[in-house]
Amino acid sequence: MALSLTPAIGVVFLVVLTALVLFATEPVPIDITAIGIMVALMVLEPWTDVQPAEGVSGFASTATVTVLAMFILSYGVQRTGAVQILGRKIAAFTRDDETRQLGATIGVVGSISGFINNTAAVAILLPMVTDLAHEGKTSPSKLLLPLSYASMFGGTLTLIGTSTNILASDLSARLAGEYPDLHAFSMFEFTSLGILVSIVGVAYLMTVGRWLTPARIPPKEDITAEFELEEYLTEVSVDEDSPLVGQTVADALAGTDFDVDLVQLIRGGQTFVEPLGPKEIQADDIFAVRTDRDTLLDLIDTEGLSLIPNVDVTEEELESADADSNLVEVVIAPRSSLVGETLATASFRERYDATVLALRRGPEYIRKRMDHAELQVGDTLLIQATPDSISRLNVNRDFIVAQEVERPDYRESKIPLAIGIVAAVVTVAALDILPIMVSALAGALVMVLTGVLKPPEVYDAVEWDVIFLLAGVIPLGIAMEQTGAASLIADLVVLSGDFLPPILVLGLFYVVTAVLTNIVSNNASVVLMIPVAAEAAQQLNANAFAFVLAVTFAASTAFMTPVGYQTNLFVYGPGGYKFTDYFRVGAPLQLVFAVVTTVGIAMIWGVA
Repeated sequence: MALSLTPAIGVVFLVVLTALVLFATEPVPIDITAIGIMVALMVLEPWTDVQPAEGVSGFASTATVTVLAMFILSYGVQRTGAVQILGRKIAAFTRDDETRQLGATIGVVGSISGFINNTAAVAILLPMVTDLAHEGKTSPSKLLLPLSYASMFGGTLTLIGTSTNILASDLSARLAGEYPDLHAFSMFEFTSLGILVSIVGVAYLMTVGRWLTPARIPPKEDITAEFELEEYLTEVSVDEDSPLVGQTVADALAGTDFDVDLVQLIRGGQTFVEPLGPKEIQADDIFAVRTDRDTLLDLIDTEGLSLIPNVDVTEEELESADADSNLVEVVIAPRSSLVGETLATASFRERYDATVLALRRGPEYIRKRMDHAELQVGDTLLIQATPDSISRLNVNRDFIVAQEVERPDYRESKIPLAIGIVAAVVTVAALDILPIMVSALAGALVMVLTGVLKPPEVYDAVEWDVIFLLAGVIPLGIAMEQTGAASLIADLVVLSGDFLPPILVLGLFYVVTAVLTNIVSNNASVVLMIPVAAEAAQQLNANAFAFVLAVTFAASTAFMTPVGYQTNLFVYGPGGYKFTDYFRVGAPLQLVFAVVTTVGIAMIWGVA
């Protein structure tokens, strides 16, 4: 019998609507939104029917604990440098052949993403792929979007490929008492479908997708040319009567309204870079400066500076041996503490001993008033810094360094051990000797006991915002089930069964979940849609497992927006993409996957 809209269901719908708006607009980080949802559900317990113990049950969920353990296992593999070694071998193979570069990128990330978290796989491989493009004279844009997309369909190969799969398995197991078709997913239960969509995905990216993917960033040998800095970098000398003589670099232009950065100091044939702040300015000092033409003319007039003619400040000059400095691109990572800050309020130069030369946001470059631009996820900063400073940025979770950085502390001798531990975790879980949560936790412990990871690194390995996100949204699914909200939505969906066969209703669930995931969090989509899918399947006398699987695959493959999946944001800045590029390349792939996934599920598991 169809349910009516009760006050309890109305309250839950209001919480869901609020959550969707906050997830989509992100006025606060999504993990904070998730915690807010949890608190709201408990405070409104007379209507939501979520007791305090159920409200915090997400922290004890097997999905949450399993994802936590998988972060540790992934980080253990990362700390050995195994992926970096693989990258060097791939570069030697691909050289300047774009087809080989694209095939290698898709093949490597797709394979790795099945066994370590796909988000971590992209973060690890992004520097390798960027370098691959630059060395092979290929636009990074042609490789980075396929990197993100391939990681998503690669994550559908196994249970542990994405946090979405693990969460969906946990929800399916919890609903098994009410829906007999449901159960926890085994390690390779949907691998056959994952292989099918991966084959289709690879074929698309190598053909139609390759044609649709734009070369937003033209291949450049000089990174200053790539960021179009020719008109913004120049050299000036300090006149003897300059008012700057005797002042420190830090104080020289403080309190003025000049939009200028002193990038590099040349004195007596010797070059100095960060930290420049304490150095006292002397007559005849030469500074490489970043500024625009109008500001430069004002500086020359008021500060006693002289333009050095016929000088082009290039990457080679900024990375001169004397300077002991490098130019490198860094990406503002999701959930970075710098999001919402400016370079000025974050004291970026002093804090990281690095000078920001340019800021790229998608296809747009910000050079004027950079210090006052609020930083966003996916922003790419071109910085000049010493190798030590770049190494510190490389291990800072606020950034993804988009070029390979040599790390002498890689534990290469532990590579066989780390890979063996991950293989053992997968094997033990696949043979059903231990549940995946137990085997993953055991593997994480062995990583520490064998020295692959040091104890403090365990806490650094975990993306705690994802853990809090999972813990916060799980009670929302409980509220939807217990109040009947999921059943009411299912009633509405089942109405389509009067004029659509079950297989098309199955496809409808894929499409609705995919659209929702492209707007809000993939994990939130799973929590909202799985109870509805299970109830709709039961009312249609269809296979509830098939419907849950369609939701799971749709939530794991969000191609149409940069905010649909974390990996899309990772490549947004380094690829110089426009928001519409994701729709142009991703929408056809999303439609293809809707058909392939729906037909594949019907063929392998059946709909009825």
